[in-house]
Amino acid sequence: GFEQQEHFLVLFLNQKNQLISSRVMFVGTLTNASVHPREIFREAMQLGCAKILCVHNHPSGDPQPSSADISLTRSIDGGVMTAIPLMDHIIVSRNTYFSFAQKGLLQPGLS
Repeated sequence: GFEQQEHFLVLFLNQKNQLISSRVMFVGTLTNASVHPREIFREAMQLGCAKILCVHNHPSGDPQPSSADISLTRSIDGGVMTAIPLMDHIIVSRNTYFSFAQKGLLQPGLS
């Protein structure tokens, strides 16, 4: 939450939700990071993970998702064709966070 640029981190989990690997997949500017779901799923498949969890920061301090964040989350959550569900996408800031799963914004039954 204290970074000056957006960092997009992916946690790669096994079937028991244990961490296999975590990677900063993308680093952006003060206001955005260019994130490509295909890169996330390519890495997930190479690692043989069962689930993913995405986290990124908002340097502005406001964790509310932008329209680009919502669109990206829908693209990643739509990755059911790979059979690797998105467990959550969390946006962090200095003092708080926003969880798509807690807000019920992920596809039911997949996370």
